[in-house]
Amino acid sequence: MKKQGFTLIELMVVIVIMGILAAVAVPKLFGMIAKSKASEVGPAAGEYVKLQDAYVAEKGTRVGTWKEIGYLMNNSSNFYYCDASSCAEGDNTTGYGKQTAVTAYVANWAATSIATLNDCAAGKSWTLLTSQNGSAGGMVKYEAKVDGSQSQTNDCLVLTPNFLKLDTKTMAGNK
Repeated sequence: MKKQGFTLIELMVVIVIMGILAAVAVPKLFGMIAKSKASEVGPAAGEYVKLQDAYVAEKGTRVGTWKEIGYLMNNSSNFYYCDASSCAEGDNTTGYGKQTAVTAYVANWAATSIATLNDCAAGKSWTLLTSQNGSAGGMVKYEAKVDGSQSQTNDCLVLTPNFLKLDTKTMAGNK
């Protein structure tokens, strides 16, 4: 008589292998999900930098507000965007920020996380402090920070490793 099927040991080996794969794959999957949610920050900041540079090159007087430079960024399901040092839900209802005039040749750009992204807690901000370089005419300086610092070990920076490369003021992104 010919027996068909799997033995109990064979089934146990398959279950152990599947458990090991799940233990390795699940944390990796969550990390990739968090990175994909944070991936919107870099292009949004890059667009702001390009529009600000073009505005200052054309006008040559000062950096502009979001509306003046034509930057429109609405809040997303992952981030609040605003023209302050950090954002809350109602700070950007029009998409153009709240700032109506630029004082002291300084403008802000910020993205604040709505939800926790892996080790990066909710409410952490990616910021660009924009200032005009008085000695270079139409040059604009950007100081990029993630959660208030430029530390390479920041829990939020690992989600957007190229964000600090937007920094031209301290050249932190070019280390």
